[in-house]
Formats: sequence, structure tokens, C-alpha cells
Amino acid sequence: MHQGLFITFEGPEGAGKSTQARRLYERLQAAGYPVILTREPGGTRIGELIRRILVDLRHTEMAPTTETLLFSAARAQLVSELIRPYLATGGIVICDRYADSTFAYQGYGLGRDLDELRAITAVATGGLKPDLTFYLRIDVEVGLQRKRAGRERPEANSGQPVEWNRLDARDLAYHQRVAQGFAELMAQEPERWYALDADQPLDVLAEQIWQAVTPRLARITPIAAQGSAD
Repeated sequence: MHQGLFITFEGPEGAGKSTQARRLYERLQAAGYPVILTREPGGTRIGELIRRILVDLRHTEMAPTTETLLFSAARAQLVSELIRPYLATGGIVICDRYADSTFAYQGYGLGRDLDELRAITAVATGGLKPDLTFYLRIDVEVGLQRKRAGRERPEANSGQPVEWNRLDARDLAYHQRVAQGFAELMAQEPERWYALDADQPLDVLAEQIWQAVTPRLARITPIAAQGSAD
């Protein structure tokens, strides 16, 4: 059991998980908690290089096994370099996507063998699982429309251009399998997952997330308190 608190955000494309992950990070930081925000794939120099390969729309020939192993390689680097060390200090790690995405996207979406994925993921993570995973639920078609709108009209996403990547461009049936995969993952571990309706005002959703996180903060020492104890 690690000392810190590991929180992940999952959901279909366009659910707004990156926005909510950042809002939670900013609120925890403002409250004086030791917290970092990272993402998958990426979060490290090596991971970001792998991300470029994975998301590039030109790489249509990428084999499902290659895709799976690249995601897992980026994850292994992130866990080793960033997540485990920070949790060991008693801090909070918020990660925008994690291993559940591999099961949903490469497992249920691409039809990869789930037992094989479990074995690969165990190697990549050393068995590290989140303490809490938020799933932002949204209709798949609505989410994809949202993401397209953000890409074409940055003002729809607070002025920030949205990445439209190789996985986003897959057909609707693929994204529907991914959503079903997430539903099955939640059914298998209901104690870890916290599902929320993404089609709510941002502030309402952020407050629901905060209320779910607050009881778990008792084991985390705020930075100010750490300083006074030295």
C-alpha cells in the first residue's frame, strides 16, 4: 500500500475528463496539498515521445500489438519515473487516463485478449492501481461531436485547440465497444470507480468530484503542516 493518494480520470472521448482532472489538481493545490497532475500516454520525456507516435493520424498501419506495447511502455516509464516516487512521499497523483484505458481501448475496443493485457499491465505498473477512478459518462456520439467541435472551434474549449488523434478517428462501433468495456470494468471493481454524468455544468461536476475526494484526504498531510512539523 502506497502512502499517498492515486486518482485517475477515465471516460469516452469528449467527456471532459482532462478539464476536470485539471480543476481538481488546482483545487487541491490551492488547499495546500502536495499534488501533481500527469497524463497517459505521456507525463515524462520518453512518454511524450511515445505519445507522438501513438496519436499521429498518419500511422494507420500500426498493429494492435504494437499499439498495446507502446501504451504500456509509456506507462512503465511514467509509473517508475513519476507516479511511484511521488506517492512514496505521501503526495497526491492525478492521472488523466491510466491502465483501465488499455483494457477498454485495446481490449474491448480492438479485441485483444484481456488476460494477456492483464499480464502486460502488471509488468508495466508493478501492480500499482488507483485508489479512486472517476469515470465521466457521456453518449459516445455526443462526446465525439464535442471533441470535433473543440478541434474545429477552439473557443468551444476555452480557447485551447483539441487534439484529434488516431484513436479518435476510428469508427463509431469501436468507440461504442470502448464504452461498453468501461462499463464492464466498473462492474468488476465497483469500490474503486466513481461514475458521474459528464453532461452537467462544469462547476456542478467539479463539486461532485471534490465531495468524493474530500473523505480520502485525511491521510494526506498538507504542505504547510509538513513544514511546521520539521
